[in-house]
Amino acid sequence: MEEQDFFFGLEGPLEAVPAAGQMRAANLRGFSDYVRARGGAPRRILAQHGLDPMVLADPDSHIACQQVAAMFEYCSLLFDDPLFGLHLAATQDADIFGSVTAVCRAAPDLRAAIASLIRYLPVAHSPEAQLELVDDGGMAELRWVVGADLGFNDQANYQAMMLILLLLRTVSGQRFRAAWVQCSADPSPRELIEIEALLGTAVRPRAPGNAIGFSAALLDTPIATANRLTYRLVGGYLGRLRLFNHADMAERARSYVRGALPAGTCAIERCADRMGLSVRTLQSRLAAHGLHFSDLVEEQREQLARIYLRQTPMPIDEVAERLGYAEQTSFGRAFKRWTGQTPRQFRNA
Repeated sequence: MEEQDFFFGLEGPLEAVPAAGQMRAANLRGFSDYVRARGGAPRRILAQHGLDPMVLADPDSHIACQQVAAMFEYCSLLFDDPLFGLHLAATQDADIFGSVTAVCRAAPDLRAAIASLIRYLPVAHSPEAQLELVDDGGMAELRWVVGADLGFNDQANYQAMMLILLLLRTVSGQRFRAAWVQCSADPSPRELIEIEALLGTAVRPRAPGNAIGFSAALLDTPIATANRLTYRLVGGYLGRLRLFNHADMAERARSYVRGALPAGTCAIERCADRMGLSVRTLQSRLAAHGLHFSDLVEEQREQLARIYLRQTPMPIDEVAERLGYAEQTSFGRAFKRWTGQTPRQFRNA
Protein backbone atom coordinates (compact mmCIF):
# COMPACT_ATOMS: atom_id res chain seq x y z
CA MET A 1 0.00 0.00 0.00
CA GLU A 2 1.32 3.47 -0.84
CA GLU A 3 1.37 6.33 1.66
CA GLN A 4 -1.35 8.02 -0.42
CA ASP A 5 -3.65 5.09 0.30
CA PHE A 6 -2.94 5.47 4.01
CA PHE A 7 -4.07 9.12 3.82
CA PHE A 8 -7.16 8.07 1.94
CA GLY A 9 -7.96 5.65 4.74
CA LEU A 10 -7.78 8.23 7.52
CA GLU A 11 -11.35 9.32 6.99
CA GLY A 12 -12.56 5.79 7.53
CA PRO A 13 -16.25 5.19 6.85
CA LEU A 14 -16.49 8.16 4.49
CA GLU A 15 -14.92 5.88 1.90
CA ALA A 16 -18.07 3.78 1.75
CA VAL A 17 -20.19 5.80 -0.65
CA PRO A 18 -24.00 5.64 -0.69
CA ALA A 19 -25.36 2.98 -3.01
CA ALA A 20 -28.06 3.54 -5.63
CA GLY A 21 -31.27 4.68 -3.97
CA GLN A 22 -29.48 5.79 -0.79
CA MET A 23 -28.54 9.08 0.86
CA ARG A 24 -26.53 10.10 3.91
CA ALA A 25 -28.59 10.20 7.10
CA ALA A 26 -27.39 13.78 7.59
CA ASN A 27 -30.59 14.81 5.76
CA LEU A 28 -32.44 13.96 8.98
CA ARG A 29 -30.42 16.33 11.17
CA GLY A 30 -32.82 18.09 13.51
CA PHE A 31 -35.71 15.80 12.51
CA SER A 32 -36.27 14.49 16.05
CA ASP A 33 -36.35 17.94 17.66
CA TYR A 34 -38.62 19.33 14.98
CA VAL A 35 -41.08 16.43 15.20
CA ARG A 36 -41.13 16.55 19.02
CA ALA A 37 -41.83 20.29 18.89
CA ARG A 38 -44.89 19.43 16.81
CA GLY A 39 -46.02 16.87 19.39
CA GLY A 40 -44.88 13.82 17.41
CA ALA A 41 -42.87 10.72 18.31
CA PRO A 42 -39.80 10.66 16.02
CA ARG A 43 -38.61 7.15 16.92
CA ARG A 44 -42.02 5.67 16.21
CA ILE A 45 -42.29 7.53 12.90
CA LEU A 46 -38.82 6.38 11.83
CA ALA A 47 -39.53 2.75 12.75
CA GLN A 48 -42.90 2.94 11.00
CA HIS A 49 -41.05 3.74 7.77
CA GLY A 50 -38.42 1.02 8.16
CA LEU A 51 -35.68 3.36 9.40
CA ASP A 52 -33.55 2.45 12.41
CA PRO A 53 -33.76 5.36 14.91
CA MET A 54 -30.02 4.88 15.52
CA VAL A 55 -29.28 6.45 12.12
CA LEU A 56 -29.90 9.84 13.72
CA ALA A 57 -26.70 9.37 15.74
CA ASP A 58 -24.55 8.77 12.65
CA PRO A 59 -24.94 11.34 9.85
CA ASP A 60 -22.63 9.27 7.63
CA SER A 61 -24.83 6.17 7.74
CA HIS A 62 -26.85 5.45 4.61
CA ILE A 63 -30.63 5.31 4.37
CA ALA A 64 -33.10 4.69 1.55
CA CYS A 65 -34.23 7.82 -0.30
CA GLN A 66 -37.68 6.36 -0.89
CA GLN A 67 -38.23 5.73 2.83
CA VAL A 68 -37.22 9.29 3.67
CA ALA A 69 -39.47 10.76 0.97
CA ALA A 70 -42.42 8.65 2.17
CA MET A 71 -41.77 9.63 5.79
CA PHE A 72 -41.72 13.34 4.93
CA GLU A 73 -45.05 13.02 3.10
CA TYR A 74 -46.47 11.16 6.11
CA CYS A 75 -45.30 13.94 8.45
CA SER A 76 -46.84 16.54 6.17
CA LEU A 77 -50.23 14.86 6.60
CA LEU A 78 -49.75 13.99 10.28
CA PHE A 79 -48.94 17.55 11.30
CA ASP A 80 -51.21 19.19 8.71
CA ASP A 81 -48.14 20.94 7.34
CA PRO A 82 -48.10 21.10 3.52
CA LEU A 83 -44.59 22.66 3.69
CA PHE A 84 -43.06 20.20 6.17
CA GLY A 85 -39.89 19.64 4.10
CA LEU A 86 -39.29 23.38 3.76
CA HIS A 87 -39.92 24.03 7.45
CA LEU A 88 -37.54 21.23 8.45
CA ALA A 89 -34.83 22.53 6.10
CA ALA A 90 -35.21 26.02 7.61
CA THR A 91 -33.91 24.55 10.90
CA GLN A 92 -30.92 22.95 9.13
CA ASP A 93 -27.81 24.33 7.43
CA ALA A 94 -25.55 23.71 4.44
CA ASP A 95 -23.21 21.50 6.48
CA ILE A 96 -25.69 18.68 5.91
CA PHE A 97 -23.75 18.01 2.70
CA GLY A 98 -20.62 17.29 4.75
CA SER A 99 -17.36 17.13 2.83
CA VAL A 100 -19.08 18.49 -0.29
CA THR A 101 -19.85 21.70 1.60
CA ALA A 102 -16.22 21.82 2.76
CA VAL A 103 -14.82 21.69 -0.77
CA CYS A 104 -17.37 24.27 -1.97
CA ARG A 105 -16.34 26.66 0.82
CA ALA A 106 -12.69 26.27 -0.16
CA ALA A 107 -13.31 26.90 -3.88
CA PRO A 108 -11.88 30.09 -5.44
CA ASP A 109 -15.21 31.35 -6.81
CA LEU A 110 -18.88 30.43 -7.04
CA ARG A 111 -18.44 28.81 -10.45
CA ALA A 112 -15.87 26.37 -9.05
CA ALA A 113 -18.02 25.76 -5.97
CA ILE A 114 -21.05 24.85 -8.09
CA ALA A 115 -18.88 22.62 -10.29
CA SER A 116 -17.76 20.77 -7.13
CA LEU A 117 -21.36 20.48 -5.93
CA ILE A 118 -22.42 18.97 -9.26
CA ARG A 119 -19.46 16.61 -9.42
CA TYR A 120 -19.33 15.36 -5.84
CA LEU A 121 -22.85 15.50 -4.34
CA PRO A 122 -23.88 12.29 -6.18
CA VAL A 123 -20.71 10.61 -4.88
CA ALA A 124 -20.53 11.59 -1.23
CA HIS A 125 -24.17 12.36 -0.38
CA SER A 126 -26.58 10.56 -2.72
CA PRO A 127 -26.15 9.10 -6.21
CA GLU A 128 -29.78 10.03 -6.88
CA ALA A 129 -28.94 13.76 -6.77
CA GLN A 130 -28.29 14.81 -10.36
CA LEU A 131 -27.45 18.48 -10.93
CA GLU A 132 -26.45 20.63 -13.89
CA LEU A 133 -25.55 24.27 -14.44
CA VAL A 134 -27.00 26.02 -17.49
CA ASP A 135 -25.30 29.34 -18.28
CA ASP A 136 -26.47 31.37 -21.28
CA GLY A 137 -24.25 34.34 -20.46
CA GLY A 138 -27.01 36.49 -18.99
CA MET A 139 -28.85 34.24 -16.58
CA ALA A 140 -27.76 30.94 -15.11
CA GLU A 141 -29.81 28.06 -13.71
CA LEU A 142 -28.72 25.36 -11.30
CA ARG A 143 -31.08 22.49 -12.06
CA TRP A 144 -31.54 19.23 -10.20
CA VAL A 145 -33.57 16.06 -10.54
CA VAL A 146 -33.86 12.87 -8.53
CA GLY A 147 -32.56 9.86 -10.44
CA ALA A 148 -34.86 7.34 -8.75
CA ASP A 149 -38.65 7.14 -8.85
CA LEU A 150 -39.60 8.18 -5.31
CA GLY A 151 -43.29 8.56 -6.04
CA PHE A 152 -44.96 11.69 -4.64
CA ASN A 153 -42.08 13.59 -3.04
CA ASP A 154 -42.96 17.28 -2.77
CA GLN A 155 -41.60 17.50 0.78
CA ALA A 156 -38.20 16.07 -0.18
CA ASN A 157 -38.09 18.57 -3.07
CA TYR A 158 -38.89 21.43 -0.71
CA GLN A 159 -36.06 20.36 1.58
CA ALA A 160 -33.59 20.10 -1.31
CA MET A 161 -34.64 23.52 -2.62
CA MET A 162 -33.91 25.22 0.71
CA LEU A 163 -30.66 23.33 1.39
CA ILE A 164 -29.16 24.05 -2.03
CA LEU A 165 -30.10 27.72 -1.70
CA LEU A 166 -28.53 27.78 1.77
CA LEU A 167 -25.33 26.29 0.36
CA LEU A 168 -25.09 28.90 -2.40
CA ARG A 169 -25.61 31.69 0.12
CA THR A 170 -23.20 30.17 2.62
CA VAL A 171 -20.25 29.80 0.26
CA SER A 172 -20.76 33.25 -1.30
CA GLY A 173 -21.00 35.04 2.04
CA GLN A 174 -24.68 35.94 1.57
CA ARG A 175 -23.85 37.85 -1.65
CA PHE A 176 -25.80 35.31 -3.66
CA ARG A 177 -29.17 36.61 -4.83
CA ALA A 178 -31.55 34.23 -6.55
CA ALA A 179 -33.72 35.75 -9.27
CA TRP A 180 -36.22 32.93 -8.92
CA VAL A 181 -36.70 29.37 -7.77
CA GLN A 182 -38.83 26.97 -9.74
CA CYS A 183 -40.30 23.77 -8.37
CA SER A 184 -42.48 20.94 -9.58
CA ALA A 185 -44.80 21.20 -6.56
CA ASP A 186 -48.26 22.76 -6.81
CA PRO A 187 -48.71 24.86 -3.65
CA SER A 188 -51.84 26.86 -2.87
CA PRO A 189 -51.66 30.66 -3.25
CA ARG A 190 -51.28 31.03 0.53
CA GLU A 191 -48.52 28.41 0.64
CA LEU A 192 -46.75 30.10 -2.26
CA ILE A 193 -46.57 33.36 -0.31
CA GLU A 194 -44.96 31.53 2.62
CA ILE A 195 -42.50 29.69 0.36
CA GLU A 196 -41.38 32.97 -1.19
CA ALA A 197 -40.99 34.52 2.26
CA LEU A 198 -38.86 31.61 3.51
CA LEU A 199 -36.69 31.45 0.38
CA GLY A 200 -36.45 35.21 -0.03
CA THR A 201 -37.13 35.12 -3.77
CA ALA A 202 -39.86 34.65 -6.37
CA VAL A 203 -41.06 31.08 -6.85
CA ARG A 204 -42.36 29.51 -10.05
CA PRO A 205 -44.56 26.54 -9.10
CA ARG A 206 -45.80 23.66 -11.25
CA ALA A 207 -42.57 23.74 -13.30
CA PRO A 208 -41.31 20.70 -15.23
CA GLY A 209 -38.27 20.54 -12.93
CA ASN A 210 -36.51 22.12 -9.98
CA ALA A 211 -34.04 24.99 -10.46
CA ILE A 212 -32.55 28.13 -8.97
CA GLY A 213 -32.13 31.03 -11.40
CA PHE A 214 -29.59 33.82 -10.88
CA SER A 215 -27.44 36.32 -12.74
CA ALA A 216 -24.56 34.56 -14.50
CA ALA A 217 -22.28 37.39 -13.32
CA LEU A 218 -22.50 35.91 -9.81
CA LEU A 219 -20.54 32.87 -11.00
CA ASP A 220 -17.36 34.95 -10.80
CA THR A 221 -18.03 35.96 -7.19
CA PRO A 222 -14.85 35.24 -5.18
CA ILE A 223 -15.36 33.13 -2.07
CA ALA A 224 -14.06 34.69 1.15
CA THR A 225 -13.27 31.29 2.67
CA ALA A 226 -11.30 30.11 -0.38
CA ASN A 227 -8.33 27.97 0.55
CA ARG A 228 -6.22 26.48 -2.21
CA LEU A 229 -4.72 23.71 -0.08
CA THR A 230 -8.06 22.62 1.39
CA TYR A 231 -9.68 22.79 -2.04
CA ARG A 232 -7.02 20.52 -3.52
CA LEU A 233 -6.93 18.08 -0.59
CA VAL A 234 -10.69 17.67 -0.13
CA GLY A 235 -11.32 17.83 -3.87
CA GLY A 236 -8.65 15.20 -4.45
CA TYR A 237 -10.16 13.03 -1.75
CA LEU A 238 -13.65 13.31 -3.24
CA GLY A 239 -12.20 12.66 -6.68
CA ARG A 240 -10.81 9.37 -5.40
CA LEU A 241 -14.20 8.56 -3.90
CA ARG A 242 -15.69 9.21 -7.33
CA LEU A 243 -13.32 6.68 -8.89
CA PHE A 244 -13.93 4.29 -6.02
CA ASN A 245 -17.67 4.50 -6.67
CA HIS A 246 -17.05 2.78 -10.00
CA ALA A 247 -14.70 0.14 -8.59
CA ASP A 248 -15.66 -3.52 -8.46
CA MET A 249 -17.31 -5.02 -5.40
CA ALA A 250 -14.10 -6.52 -4.02
CA GLU A 251 -12.26 -3.19 -4.18
CA ARG A 252 -15.16 -1.37 -2.52
CA ALA A 253 -15.21 -3.89 0.32
CA ARG A 254 -11.42 -3.69 0.59
CA SER A 255 -11.58 0.09 0.85
CA TYR A 256 -14.28 -0.12 3.51
CA VAL A 257 -12.11 -2.45 5.60
CA ARG A 258 -9.09 -0.17 5.19
CA GLY A 259 -11.03 2.77 6.62
CA ALA A 260 -13.11 0.95 9.23
CA LEU A 261 -10.29 -1.00 10.92
CA PRO A 262 -8.63 2.05 12.53
CA ALA A 263 -12.05 3.39 13.51
CA GLY A 264 -12.94 0.15 15.30
CA THR A 265 -16.10 -0.28 13.25
CA CYS A 266 -15.08 -3.08 10.89
CA ALA A 267 -17.80 -5.72 10.56
CA ILE A 268 -19.28 -7.53 7.58
CA GLU A 269 -22.76 -6.38 8.59
CA ARG A 270 -21.68 -2.73 8.51
CA CYS A 271 -19.86 -3.23 5.22
CA ALA A 272 -22.92 -4.80 3.61
CA ASP A 273 -25.16 -2.03 4.94
CA ARG A 274 -22.85 0.67 3.57
CA MET A 275 -23.04 -0.92 0.14
CA GLY A 276 -26.79 -1.36 0.21
CA LEU A 277 -26.52 -5.17 0.20
CA SER A 278 -27.50 -8.04 2.44
CA VAL A 279 -24.64 -9.90 4.13
CA ARG A 280 -25.41 -12.98 2.04
CA THR A 281 -25.27 -11.01 -1.23
CA LEU A 282 -21.96 -9.41 -0.24
CA GLN A 283 -20.51 -12.82 0.63
CA SER A 284 -21.59 -14.31 -2.70
CA ARG A 285 -20.16 -11.39 -4.68
CA LEU A 286 -16.85 -11.62 -2.86
CA ALA A 287 -16.85 -15.38 -3.46
CA ALA A 288 -17.09 -14.64 -7.20
CA HIS A 289 -13.66 -13.02 -6.79
CA GLY A 290 -12.39 -16.00 -4.79
CA LEU A 291 -12.50 -14.00 -1.56
CA HIS A 292 -14.00 -14.08 1.91
CA PHE A 293 -14.53 -10.97 4.04
CA SER A 294 -12.01 -12.34 6.53
CA ASP A 295 -9.40 -12.43 3.72
CA LEU A 296 -9.84 -8.70 3.20
CA VAL A 297 -9.55 -8.01 6.93
CA GLU A 298 -6.33 -10.04 7.13
CA GLU A 299 -4.88 -8.33 4.06
CA GLN A 300 -5.62 -4.82 5.31
CA ARG A 301 -4.38 -5.61 8.81
CA GLU A 302 -1.02 -6.59 7.39
CA GLN A 303 -0.77 -3.53 5.14
CA LEU A 304 -1.82 -1.10 7.86
CA ALA A 305 0.50 -2.77 10.40
CA ARG A 306 3.47 -2.23 8.09
CA ILE A 307 2.53 1.45 7.68
CA TYR A 308 1.98 2.08 11.40
CA LEU A 309 5.26 0.38 12.37
CA ARG A 310 7.41 1.98 9.69
CA GLN A 311 5.86 5.42 9.26
CA THR A 312 4.56 6.35 12.74
CA PRO A 313 5.91 6.24 16.32
CA MET A 314 2.67 4.60 17.46
CA PRO A 315 3.25 2.15 20.38
CA ILE A 316 2.90 -1.50 19.39
CA ASP A 317 0.02 -2.11 21.80
CA GLU A 318 -1.87 0.78 20.17
CA VAL A 319 -1.15 -0.65 16.71
CA ALA A 320 -2.65 -3.94 17.86
CA GLU A 321 -5.73 -2.19 19.23
CA ARG A 322 -6.25 -0.15 16.04
CA LEU A 323 -6.16 -3.31 13.99
CA GLY A 324 -8.82 -4.96 16.12
CA TYR A 325 -6.69 -7.28 18.25
CA ALA A 326 -7.79 -7.71 21.86
CA GLU A 327 -4.24 -8.61 22.91
CA GLN A 328 -0.81 -7.51 21.74
CA THR A 329 0.38 -11.13 21.76
CA SER A 330 -2.27 -12.10 19.20
CA PHE A 331 -1.11 -9.27 16.95
CA GLY A 332 2.52 -10.34 17.42
CA ARG A 333 1.78 -13.91 16.33
CA ALA A 334 -0.17 -12.72 13.27
CA PHE A 335 2.56 -10.26 12.27
CA LYS A 336 5.26 -12.91 12.53
CA ARG A 337 3.15 -15.18 10.34
CA TRP A 338 2.94 -12.43 7.71
CA THR A 339 6.55 -11.27 7.76
CA GLY A 340 8.66 -13.78 9.65
CA GLN A 341 9.54 -11.00 12.13
CA THR A 342 8.10 -9.65 15.36
CA PRO A 343 6.63 -6.13 15.19
CA ARG A 344 9.62 -4.76 17.13
CA GLN A 345 12.14 -6.45 14.82
CA PHE A 346 10.31 -5.07 11.78
CA ARG A 347 10.27 -1.53 13.21
CA ASN A 348 13.98 -1.62 14.09
CA ALA A 349 15.13 -3.19 10.81
